Amino acid sequence: MTNQQTLRRKLLDLDNGNYKAYRDIQGSYEFPDFTLIIDYVQGDPFAAPSKLRVQVPYTVAGFPPELYNNPIREMALRDFLTRKFDRLAYEVSGRRGTGKSGMIAITKMGQEVLERTSVYLVKIAPPAPKPAPGENPALQRAKPIKLGNQKGVEVRLVVGLPAGGRRILGRQAAEMLCDDIPYIVHRSLKYEQLDADACRRHVETVEDTDWLRKQLPEKNLVAFVANGAILPRRSGVDDRPLSSDEVVPFKSPSSLEVEFECPNQGKISGMGIPQGVTLIVGGGYHGKSTLLKAIERGVYNHVPGDGREFVVTDATAIKIRAEDGRSVAGVDISPFINQLPQGRSTTQFTTENASGSTSQAANIMEALEAGLGNNSKSEETETTETATTSTPPVLLVDEDTAATNFMIRDRRMQELITKEQEPITPFIDKVRQLYTDYQVSTILVMGGSGDYFEAADKVIAMENFQVQEVTEKAKEIAEKYTTGRTAEGGEKFGEIRARIPLPASLDPSRGRRDVRLKVRDVDEVVFGNEDVDLSAVEQLVSKDQLRAIGAAMVYAKKQYMDGNRTLLEIIDAVMADIESKSLDVLVPFPQGDLAFFRRFELVAAINRLRTLAVK
Repeated sequence: MTNQQTLRRKLLDLDNGNYKAYRDIQGSYEFPDFTLIIDYVQGDPFAAPSKLRVQVPYTVAGFPPELYNNPIREMALRDFLTRKFDRLAYEVSGRRGTGKSGMIAITKMGQEVLERTSVYLVKIAPPAPKPAPGENPALQRAKPIKLGNQKGVEVRLVVGLPAGGRRILGRQAAEMLCDDIPYIVHRSLKYEQLDADACRRHVETVEDTDWLRKQLPEKNLVAFVANGAILPRRSGVDDRPLSSDEVVPFKSPSSLEVEFECPNQGKISGMGIPQGVTLIVGGGYHGKSTLLKAIERGVYNHVPGDGREFVVTDATAIKIRAEDGRSVAGVDISPFINQLPQGRSTTQFTTENASGSTSQAANIMEALEAGLGNNSKSEETETTETATTSTPPVLLVDEDTAATNFMIRDRRMQELITKEQEPITPFIDKVRQLYTDYQVSTILVMGGSGDYFEAADKVIAMENFQVQEVTEKAKEIAEKYTTGRTAEGGEKFGEIRARIPLPASLDPSRGRRDVRLKVRDVDEVVFGNEDVDLSAVEQLVSKDQLRAIGAAMVYAKKQYMDGNRTLLEIIDAVMADIESKSLDVLVPFPQGDLAFFRRFELVAAINRLRTLAVK
């Protein structure tokens, strides 16, 4: 292990050399109060930036143990440090030449607090002892370093090593690595330099939110929206809270109000949405979709000041929508669609270009498969096989992004087009069965059809962004004005069939040895030769999640896809490995740009591979 002065001297000596000579600096360097580790050096100023790590001992960082004494507090502290380090790196960074020259960064952060690989609390190697008198320093550095019991903060960052054309700018590189990084470390990774109140508030807010989410099942709830929450966002591309005198803070109707005693916040009250079928109704532009969007994002914890810190949703909640043009591979959509023209099968439905209704049916069945597996067996197998069971998902549906013919068929249309002529069984005839047969709850925004009143357990109305419970009134209207519809759903929802993916249908290497993975914003993963479109998977919030999902797809293929395991079994195994070994298990060397994803988003990515084949 070398020291700060040695690194500076190396960089100055490399000045004006060929860019590839930067590789000579790879290794570990001891600074006065931290260690700098250069894991990977880019080969070109336009290539992916170099990957570095900084390790600061706890004795130097000085964080009180109560800030990281349980897993959720530790994650929150790591998130706080990532944000602080990232802000300072942005302030310090500047163009210092060609391509990515001068960049110092961790990752782009949003309003959500995610499990990330950007900052870890780890065991670190002790500082190297000074060479004995007369001992060759090179021999000292060559001695193996054992991992010590000392713990510390590890930050994983990327640096664009500066170049003029393809020549090394050694002086600028020395400033970046030997001056700028120590400054950022000093200001962002030492407790004495931070706003202690802000740090503690960040940790306690995340802990309370996570605690609230875990309490939902005990109160038979699927979501909770705290009184005073600010739900509107600034714009479609700015997820920060809308700051305006006209913003209406959320207030629960008294009939749905519940109260919790949080570990840090103390008493908190708000609207509890119960298990079952809940409708959100109201006129246009009165806040229905805004409320559902907040509930949709409630599967994540949020930063203090977001406005939705205490909007929490069951972690299994999945936004379901129509998705014209997506590919579908061997999905049993027969609970919703059967008797297609030309005798096409819907028990193993496959298409490269799904319609609105078939895509929405596939999206629901894939979500159920990921959450429940093959949870209904035929009479022949029921006594000899054990059904795989998991946590039932919660479905979130907004009529604005749903296929109309999938959601409802009214009495007049039933009269004109008989059931024998119509292959679609509308969602209205299945939503109740989903709950009674599989305990799958649904929260549905519906402003255009009162036919759902009969199926709903609760009806919530939005008026001028204020919430009212109107269940009783909706039921009275349903009794007064009968629809005359004929139920088309049968007596049971139907089977949820497991599929087995064929390993050869997932090829991230384009037929070569190297894996090709690339992320484009938060809506596309390049996997081998395929561009996997995830724009309709609306609960993805970070490019880091997509990077991790791409890596998990490769990992799943290598480790668990054998042509015998079901998709559910494969996903269970991958998620168990991540839980026990962290996201690092997915990649060959440490990197700081991965973030936690849910099983449903991983399944969604696999299901949208156009090469996917199943049995």
